[in-house]
Amino acid sequence: MTWHDLVRRIRAAGRYTTDGEAEDVLRAVLAALGGHVTGEERCELTALLPPEAGAVLAGSIPLTQPLTAPQFVEAVATALDTAPPSARWATGTVLTELAQTAGEELTGRILAQLPRGYALLFGRVELAPAA
Repeated sequence: MTWHDLVRRIRAAGRYTTDGEAEDVLRAVLAALGGHVTGEERCELTALLPPEAGAVLAGSIPLTQPLTAPQFVEAVATALDTAPPSARWATGTVLTELAQTAGEELTGRILAQLPRGYALLFGRVELAPAA
């Protein structure tokens, strides 16, 4: 997959009007995600992405305290200078596409690194343990 292919996938999935808009969304979400995904999962995901996308992901400094899913969306909203509902759409679009690229096993390991609440952003169901 090339950078242009990935941008086109984001554009189509997110129904963005231009490649530039899709590219801005992709960069913002990858930069935010890069602070959360570490170790082997970060290396594996970076290797699956086009070099430009991998560089954005790998170029983020890992956070010492991960953001909750709502805080993550808010960080994307700030980066894009947009409202939270638009940022939620952007985040879900990019993370769902990344999950499709990564596959079930790697996506599961990435989600295991994140606080509860991220699964829906990746297009996955997050079941609560039985009480």
